[in-house]
Amino acid sequence: MTQHIGLSPALTEERGAPYASVQQEGGDAAPTRWWRDAVIYQVYVRSFTDSDGDGIGDLAGVRSRLPYLAALGVDALWLTPFYPSPMADFGYDVADYRDVDPMFGSLPDARALIEDAHEHGLKIIVDVVPNHTSDQHPWFRDALETGPGSPERGRYLFRDGTGPDGALPPNDWESVFGGPAWTRVADGQWYLHLFAPEQPDLDWEHPEVHAEFNDVLRFWLDLGVDGFRIDVAHGMVKRSGLPNVGYSDQIKMLGTNVLPYFDQDGVHEIHRNWRGILDSYEGERIGVAEAWAPTAERLSRYVRADELHQVFNFPYLSAEWDARALREVIEESLATAESVGAPTTWVLSNHDVQRHVTRYGDGETGLRRARAAALLTLALPGSAYVYQGEELGLPEVLDLPEEFLQDPQRARDPESGRDGCRVPIPWSGEEPPFGFGPGSSWLPAPPRWRDLTVAAQSAEPESMLELYRAALRIRRGHAALGDGALRWLGGPPGTLVFARGSENGGGRHFGCAVNLGERAARIAVAEEPLLTSGPVAREGDWLVIPPDTAVWWTMSPNGQVNGG
Repeated sequence: MTQHIGLSPALTEERGAPYASVQQEGGDAAPTRWWRDAVIYQVYVRSFTDSDGDGIGDLAGVRSRLPYLAALGVDALWLTPFYPSPMADFGYDVADYRDVDPMFGSLPDARALIEDAHEHGLKIIVDVVPNHTSDQHPWFRDALETGPGSPERGRYLFRDGTGPDGALPPNDWESVFGGPAWTRVADGQWYLHLFAPEQPDLDWEHPEVHAEFNDVLRFWLDLGVDGFRIDVAHGMVKRSGLPNVGYSDQIKMLGTNVLPYFDQDGVHEIHRNWRGILDSYEGERIGVAEAWAPTAERLSRYVRADELHQVFNFPYLSAEWDARALREVIEESLATAESVGAPTTWVLSNHDVQRHVTRYGDGETGLRRARAAALLTLALPGSAYVYQGEELGLPEVLDLPEEFLQDPQRARDPESGRDGCRVPIPWSGEEPPFGFGPGSSWLPAPPRWRDLTVAAQSAEPESMLELYRAALRIRRGHAALGDGALRWLGGPPGTLVFARGSENGGGRHFGCAVNLGERAARIAVAEEPLLTSGPVAREGDWLVIPPDTAVWWTMSPNGQVNGG
């Protein structure tokens, strides 16, 4: 397999350091709008690096890997929750929003990580979980102790039951993790939890809830974080009266149908308020929405000019490996974001879904498609997310022993567990846990990963890791990549071919072709490729691109592509 990883001389004219403010005349700093084209690396903290031998990754472990991440070429890190938590949902059940769980370290560790990241040119984005708290949060404990009608209970959604003696839930809402979204307490009332029973939903009609989270955001912004990924950003506000849905198996309706507990208009007032807080700090601090909405237009509302900066692009993540399906998703994503002046985001995997090497067919087929998908994703306009281990080509671990399967989502469907995408990533060595830490790991890595470690792939020029390093280097250096326009070009059936850069503008332009078909595709490209995801052949001015392969090249401003 041949990768063309050398940069042409023109690529030494980089777009500039991604986080340095541009000095204007008079010394004022102009906005860099770094978030519009940043490559953001998701760190699942408990599975990244263990510094103390307890088998769980921690903040000191992340800090030790900052040189690796900076050299990889990413621009920012998104850290999953590291707050004090009983870990009923691996940290998304927060007991204290202003501290660090001892298993992950301490507040000084968080401060040191943020400072060191900035020294390496990396931004830090942290999770905030505003829809619900842990049932061990002091507020919820107070709510249970004080009883019905108390101000403390008013911070959550407690209701009387229905049926004889209130023995039935207040309505038919279902938990994302399966079963009713209501749990009854000793005094007879019920509380709402759209996720696990250990994650009671807050009542955002209560002014103390607003004030609390305003203060939480400021706490971490004062500590130096560069933004927040907002968990369940569509979920804080519920429809007045909490009406029945009228249907069962409601999780299948998420993102496709209107639900009385998701994507209510009131959430936008919360996000507008938070945008004001973010804008009051220097350094272009950002908000990223994890949001599901039934239409593209409704999703775009989360990133209007006075709301959040980015929203995750789940339709792209879930698209089939098919040229027509992917083009439709790409076009709709770009049009939706453009309608409100926001950047588009692109993501292939995260900690909640099966890794895309496996989704794309597993084995050699899945790996080949994942390599091509990486070049497609990093060539598209906007911001890209990379889930840890994606750059190593890690597949889903489908054969974890039953005793290690802990994901609460398995209560809904045993096959829906997310443990397999959260196995600690391999760094070095011949045996598990492959340099993850000095001891064992909370989820066991399979022995077959010995060839996928960072150390092994760093010594292999044709590895997935070296492909990502080359692609990220080119992306940062090529003026036509990152934020900007996309122009579709003609190509053979089963291919996606497009140019980056203004059609009538000057400067260096960029071409990308991906063959998603079953046969080799021929396209007219006179220039030598900058990078390919797999072997390609040259026949005069034609490139012969095998199935499941992508090619990058620099092209003339008005270049066209003919296919055969």
